[in-house]
Amino acid sequence: EIIYICYAMLYNLGLIAFYSFATVAGIQILYYLIVFSRVAFYRRTFDVDAEPESQFSVIICAKDEELNLQKNLPSVLLQRFHDKKNPSYEVIVVNDNSEDDTKYYLRSIEAGYPHYRHIEIKQPAKFIPGKKFPLSMGIRSAKFENILLTDADCKPSSTYWLALMSQGFSEGKEIVLGYSPYVKKPGLLNKVIRYETYFSALQYLGFALSGVTYMGVGRNLAYKRELFSRQKGFTAHHHIASGDDDLFVNAAANRHNVGVVINKQAFTYSEPKTSWRKWFHQKTRHMSTGKHYRFSHKFLLGLFSLTHFLFYPLFIASLFYQPMMVYVLSIFGGKMLLQSVITFMAMKKLDEGDLFKFSWFMDVFMCFYYLIFTPALLFKSKNRW
Repeated sequence: EIIYICYAMLYNLGLIAFYSFATVAGIQILYYLIVFSRVAFYRRTFDVDAEPESQFSVIICAKDEELNLQKNLPSVLLQRFHDKKNPSYEVIVVNDNSEDDTKYYLRSIEAGYPHYRHIEIKQPAKFIPGKKFPLSMGIRSAKFENILLTDADCKPSSTYWLALMSQGFSEGKEIVLGYSPYVKKPGLLNKVIRYETYFSALQYLGFALSGVTYMGVGRNLAYKRELFSRQKGFTAHHHIASGDDDLFVNAAANRHNVGVVINKQAFTYSEPKTSWRKWFHQKTRHMSTGKHYRFSHKFLLGLFSLTHFLFYPLFIASLFYQPMMVYVLSIFGGKMLLQSVITFMAMKKLDEGDLFKFSWFMDVFMCFYYLIFTPALLFKSKNRW
């Protein structure tokens, strides 16, 4: 009788493991089919030679960024979006209390670029941490309605960046999401950083294309100045150091006002962190804003992360349930095949194709990523850039 009871318990546990695995795999498959496939099979075409239909203000906030500005700012200033005699865009650099020689560099290039100017902030804003105050100053001083944001450590991938991003405002869109990858370098850390960046973009771009926009990345993000005013700027979350990009988009976006631009010539590239510790601090700071997202967004993201985390442990547990072995392997194989196809196509779209051969390993790594960084949702953002 004891043996029968033990057998029954093992059988029931195996059955529970199998059905749990099948449910988790089914949810993951739905995410890939409904959301992520939109990035993989993104078909919109852009005309780099099209005449600009509107004028733009490009805004860069800088704090002790002299070297990055020297390296990257010329690429922003030399976009093929304007006639040299009649610029269709302006570039504003907001220098936020820099202690290096940023101000001298910004002053030295004024004469060479009539469509460029800079703003000096000499006193820190009390009770408004991070770069929300300098960014607000830049937006309020902008001449044009369309605002395009990037960072001092970002370099446009081509001289068509601005022209391509501008086309995202078609059909009455008020927000345009772009992609900002990291520069390819040797080493495991670089691959992890780039894969995590790709994986995040797969989610926020995929959800945006599905009509559920929950964030944007300030390294390559555009929106209307009127929308910024309508949302009263960053008032709702001005006390949080981070979130000048994702929290603003989370609050301002709806099903109809967001455009997405996926084009290799419209990317902005950044230099990746060079140590695990620096990357850990960066990701912890970024993820700490996630708890301020809308409940529906947190639910959708949490459900995907939870099922992703449970997929491999439940697969292993289900293998011990012999009666369903064939079904377990079929479900696993089908899910991984679908995931591989969509991953391959999405990586090609986002110019991360060299990472595909590591994608299965990285997919398992993301399970540990959740364990490491999910507690960051409980952290309080530090009051600094």
